[in-house]
Amino acid sequence: MVQAPQKTITLDEFLQLPETKPASEYIKGAILQKPMPQGKHSKLQGRLVTVANDIAEKPQIALALPELRCTFGGRSIVPDVAIFVWNRIPLDADGEIANTFNAHPDWTIEILSPAQSQTKVTNNILHCLNAGCQMGWLVDPDEKNILAYPARQQPISLQEPTDILPMPNFMPEMQLTLGEVFGGLKPGNI
Repeated sequence: MVQAPQKTITLDEFLQLPETKPASEYIKGAILQKPMPQGKHSKLQGRLVTVANDIAEKPQIALALPELRCTFGGRSIVPDVAIFVWNRIPLDADGEIANTFNAHPDWTIEILSPAQSQTKVTNNILHCLNAGCQMGWLVDPDEKNILAYPARQQPISLQEPTDILPMPNFMPEMQLTLGEVFGGLKPGNI
């Protein structure tokens, strides 16, 4: 079957389109829709947002947001978890959190969904790191491992339940093991 080439659009044209569910991302002139999150993905995403905000929101260190559109460097992506240090959170005229984030996160977390391209997700993490992000995580629920991408360092593969996950410099109080992250997949394990 021959497919007609898709017409590329500009980033500004993409941003004028209605949002889709699940979210679509704009990468190199193409619109790519993310897969619908499933159970493990949703549980891990909720857990990571909650743990990060429990540590960082009240002392005004950082804020973790799920499925937040981040537009920067010619792309518009939607990390599963985007964490911004406090002084980089965009605010509106009323001092409330803005709806539009035209900036890279300081820590990006992507959780692989079944049949999702690890290469595409890794490219989004690298895009964030190249823009100034301090840390990226690629969480693989099926393999029960996390690839951590500290800025300007080699990636770190964490595979053992006792492995302590590397954190960005702004989150020294947050300490998690791989086992604590994936232990949350069992309902009732907190």
